[in-house]
Amino acid sequence: MTDSPHILFAFALTLFAGLSTGIGSALAFFANRTNTKFLSIAMGFSAGVMIYVSMVEIFAKARESLTEALGPVGGSWMTVAGFFGGIVLIAIIDKLVPSEENPHEIRMVEDIPASNGEKKDLSKLYRTGVFTAIAIAIHNFPEGLATFLSAVQDPMLGIPIAVAIAIHNIPEGIAVSIPIYYATDNRKKAFLLSFASGLAEPVGAVIGYFIMMQFFSEILFGIVFASVAGIMVFISLDELLPSAREYGEHHLSIYGLISGMAVMAVSLLLFI
Repeated sequence: MTDSPHILFAFALTLFAGLSTGIGSALAFFANRTNTKFLSIAMGFSAGVMIYVSMVEIFAKARESLTEALGPVGGSWMTVAGFFGGIVLIAIIDKLVPSEENPHEIRMVEDIPASNGEKKDLSKLYRTGVFTAIAIAIHNFPEGLATFLSAVQDPMLGIPIAVAIAIHNIPEGIAVSIPIYYATDNRKKAFLLSFASGLAEPVGAVIGYFIMMQFFSEILFGIVFASVAGIMVFISLDELLPSAREYGEHHLSIYGLISGMAVMAVSLLLFI
């Protein structure tokens, strides 16, 4: 598949992206108010990186592999099928998560009730945090696979993708840690649960690695890579951009989006 240094580097990037949920926890604990402008721009930026690299680079690499194996017509059709197959997969995963526990529900530090609320309310808060952690773990699995496979194929391509997904995971860390902290008054427990939810990304990378090693072929690689492009586009359009707009002004999220695309475009040009 590729050499060991590339694989280890890909694992390291995936681990970094997944565990950035801990950054969200830290921000929640040490900030009096949520920096909505920063989150709006950052999430827009993340979406811009993911959309651009998916459509310009990952989709193109998938098509190249598949047309080489199946010919121009068959390869092109298979690439498109893989792309929309990835979208269907992540949409199904998203649908299976109850809406009230959705990890992309906007939560801000200043909106959380005081920790001296009724026991019933605290129990509900704790349940929200735990189920959000589970939901995020489910969402993070395909993201980990996407980061890992991108980095294995091209380490320089994997870096901006890992950074984009890491940015995207910061508000998810807030979504897990805040309700658990205010329900239990235990920073350590809230931080550890938030941190653990990000471990699904390196787990996705490990499983992806063993599957690819067992059954690796140009056709499988092309299908998986096309699916990764679809997954990342769906995440950007369904989660990142709506969240970016809710956190701040509409224009801020768009400025972030364009900036992310521009940075990704320049970084790809620098390594031609």
